[in-house]
Amino acid sequence: MKSEELRALQAPLKDKYREEPKEAIVTLKAQGTVGEGVSCSVNTGKALVEAGLHPATGGTGMAACSGDMLLEALVACAGVTLKAVATSLEIELKGGTISAEGDLDFRGTLGVSKEAPVGFSDIRLNFDLDTDASEEQVATLLKLTERYCVVKQTISNPTNVDVLHSVTN
Repeated sequence: MKSEELRALQAPLKDKYREEPKEAIVTLKAQGTVGEGVSCSVNTGKALVEAGLHPATGGTGMAACSGDMLLEALVACAGVTLKAVATSLEIELKGGTISAEGDLDFRGTLGVSKEAPVGFSDIRLNFDLDTDASEEQVATLLKLTERYCVVKQTISNPTNVDVLHSVTN
């Protein structure tokens, strides 16, 4: 996609959202169904993913780990954002990879230690880019990618999560 094509695609949306800010608020949804054993099937809209326990908590490794899925969502969002920003800035990317890794202390989630956090203590997002862009252009590209990556911003800036429930008898 060319820069002009992306701008043409997004211009009417940007205009609409400037004129009617409430139109820019979209509720994204995810749904899972409790499965066999210790699992939950999540419909991604493109495929059904069965999530289960990580081997470090007793899982077999045959089901997706929700921690891995979080990192995968971060990589996907960062990659799409990177490409959109590169397109907008007319920076040619010949290729590249985005990777994420995070550190978990499973003592926290298993209730072995109250001092161990439940969740990632550190996440590293790495970009390995193949481009002829200048160092300054790459710095701008990465700065804007970080700024506009929804998943990165959500996990970096704690958001309110309301936990609701209902019980069916």
